[in-house]
Amino acid sequence: MLLAHPAVLRNLLERYEALQALAHSATPHPDLHRKLQDVSYTLCISTSTRDIDAALIAARTQTRWKPSAARTPTFAPSRHQTLAPSP
Repeated sequence: MLLAHPAVLRNLLERYEALQALAHSATPHPDLHRKLQDVSYTLCISTSTRDIDAALIAARTQTRWKPSAARTPTFAPSRHQTLAPSP
């Protein structure tokens, strides 16, 4: 399964939360319902979920998740070391 980049998910979460705050404010905002639907749909698609509650949980989980890259040790000599012995 492909995963959305954490930065993309963080951006979507921020947009969703900002729109939710506007939805609960007393001032009506044009196109708010459509924008909230759009970001909710994008969150669902990005997290492979079917409802916004599951999408929010998945996005928050994935933005905390840090992949552990398999690293091979590398030798980096200090500036005082050389790779070959001096004659």
